[in-house]
Amino acid sequence: MIFKRTKLAGVIEIHVDPRNDERGFFARSWCESEFASHGLNPRLVQCNISFNARKGTLRGIHYQDEPYREAKLVRCTQGAIYDVAVDLRPDSTTFRHWVAAVLSAENRHMLYIPEGCGHALLTLTDNTEVFYQMSEFYHPESARGVRFDDPAFEIVWPEKIEVISERDRKCPNFEG
Repeated sequence: MIFKRTKLAGVIEIHVDPRNDERGFFARSWCESEFASHGLNPRLVQCNISFNARKGTLRGIHYQDEPYREAKLVRCTQGAIYDVAVDLRPDSTTFRHWVAAVLSAENRHMLYIPEGCGHALLTLTDNTEVFYQMSEFYHPESARGVRFDDPAFEIVWPEKIEVISERDRKCPNFEG
């Protein structure tokens, strides 16, 4: 795997490093010791899938608060997404900044989002599937969200938002 730092502290774009042969290729997408050696949380307790039928579907900005903060590793297994991490850590040098990466089934890139950062995605194609690996179990009492269009972040979405849940539409602006 190839670990590429982003402008947000602790947010890493990860590329697979394929080994090609006449059959195609083989590549690792997860290695506990390699993640730990790069200072990333190697704990893995839960994997989730989201399927999104329509291009322009927005999910987020989501995170889990104390005591169940979580790190996420996000990969798009079908279609393509604009994947966004927002730094919600008040003590961070990149507090309130955001970074985005295009993740697709074709490029096989992943985005590691550490504890204390929010996560959102916008689908760039119809029939998009996203695979999430989580460092913490889901705890509804710690689940939080902030508005996708909060002026505190000024996220630039590359496509029109066509589908958004009522829950995400009603998220508050960030108060940190």
